[in-house]
Formats: sequence, C-alpha cells, structure tokens
Amino acid sequence: MNNKFDALKDDDSGDHDQNEENSTPKDGEKEKTERDKNQSSSKRKAVVPGPAEHPLQYNYTFWYSRRTPGRPTSSQSYEQNIKQIGTFASVEQFWRFYSHMVRPGDLTGHSDFHLFKEGIKPMWEDDANKNGGKWIIRLRKGLASRCWENLILAMLGEQFMVGEEICGAVVSVRFQEDIISIWNKTASDQATTARIRDTLRRVLNLPPNTIMEYKTHTDSIKMPGRLGPQRLLFQNLWKPRLNVP
Repeated sequence: MNNKFDALKDDDSGDHDQNEENSTPKDGEKEKTERDKNQSSSKRKAVVPGPAEHPLQYNYTFWYSRRTPGRPTSSQSYEQNIKQIGTFASVEQFWRFYSHMVRPGDLTGHSDFHLFKEGIKPMWEDDANKNGGKWIIRLRKGLASRCWENLILAMLGEQFMVGEEICGAVVSVRFQEDIISIWNKTASDQATTARIRDTLRRVLNLPPNTIMEYKTHTDSIKMPGRLGPQRLLFQNLWKPRLNVP
C-alpha cells in the first residue's frame, strides 16, 4: 500500500467500509440510495476473528472526520462527514488496520480519529452515548500519537474494568493543541466515571496536576450552534495543557 488510507482524502463523503462500494446518487435517487445503503449494511457479513487469531471482547470500528474550522454543522451534516474506516474483531485485525493508518501527530487541520464499539456511532445522539459523557485531556503538540496509542490499547485490553460502560475514544487534532477523550454510557454513575478517570491517569502516566475535564453529552447537545462532538474542546482554552516529559 503506497498511500496511507487513500479513503481518507478530504473530498470523499459518506461512510467507508472495506466491503462496501460507494456510488454517487443521481438527482431524485437519494431516497432510494439511502434505503439500499441501509439494506446493504444489514446484510453485510459480520466481522469475526480469523483462525488462530486472538479475539477481543467486543468488535470495534475506526472512524475518521475532518471539517473546516469555524463552520458550524448540524447533526445531520456531521453524521455525513464521519467516514467509517473499518471494523475488527481480533488483536491481529486491529494491528492490520492500525499499522497502515496515519498517526494523529501527522494529521493536519481539524481532524479526528474515533474508535468505538461496533454499532455505536461517534455522536452524542447515539442511543449508547446520549446518557453518557466523556473525560477530556488537552495535550501540547507532539504528544497525541503516543497518548492515543496507549489509550486505545488500554481500551481494547479492557483495562478500565467498568463492564460495558466504555463506548469509545476520540483523538482530536487542532492547530495549537490536541485533545483525547474517552466516552462512557452513564454520566450519572460517579463511581464508574471516577474509575475511568483514575485508570486514564495510570495508562497515560499523567502527572498529578494534569487537568481532566468531564463533560456530559447532554450539556454538549444543549450548546447553541453545533460544531460537532468536539465543540467543547474549544472552550476553557486558558487551562494549562498536559506537558508530559
């Protein structure tokens, strides 16, 4: 493979899946195309571990999104902008995807990688996410790749020990800082959110004075002028960013 994930070019639109062919609908055919797409998705072959592979407890899907800074988007347009890279069910399948992906530190502009359990979209409004929230950590430039890898390996390895509470994780590349976050299902469960926070500190080896912010998706949805799931990441920029040695 000469280029790393050609499917991530900026002029692409819609979801991407290694088993799905994309086509451009003609005028008047959008409704039929969407219906056919939904039927195709329901018939898509389930992803399972291969022979002698090491299965994960859950299947996961990589997503990618990129947008123009300062341009508010609706929930619908945001959903159309997130691109599905692919789904994996084993350790070996994960590494086949990950080894060919651009590292977060090499991304440009306002770009995001999302890793969520299969069937959960990286959106506040998804049924699995709507009553939950996320822990957010702001990073100085240059740390995103290492922190993202440590975070997702801990998530795939079930190191958080909170049952089915973890939904997924996001790394957001911005001009002056990068942000990582981990999403869980139940924002009101303080014991669970505290355990996620403490595990996050451990797996990322965070300094004791690192500022970690928890934000419920309900509060995010209430914000006027949606800017995608990471709108909150542009707030409170006066807070010191993580400066890991």
